[in-house]
Amino acid sequence: MFPKVVQVIPMKNYSIFVYFEDGKIVCYNAQSILEKEVFRPLKDINVFMDTCTVLNDTLAWDIQGNRDGTACLDIDPDTLYELPCAEEPFGR
Repeated sequence: MFPKVVQVIPMKNYSIFVYFEDGKIVCYNAQSILEKEVFRPLKDINVFMDTCTVLNDTLAWDIQGNRDGTACLDIDPDTLYELPCAEEPFGR
């Protein structure tokens, strides 16, 4: 099985609720990646929140704003899928 992300909801504490096609929901804490050179633009909370999206069937940040899946910052969906299940945000 290849897990597919269908929705992401970024939070102002640098976590993201990640929804998978099969109904699984995980909460990814992105703070640990912010020190890596490639992810440093995400330290700006506005960039983090405004560019967070789904590209390549996974959590991604469309930094350039052109929906180019080859130019985005993304996280391996298998890595995300292995996280423990989370409670849905906003009590949904």
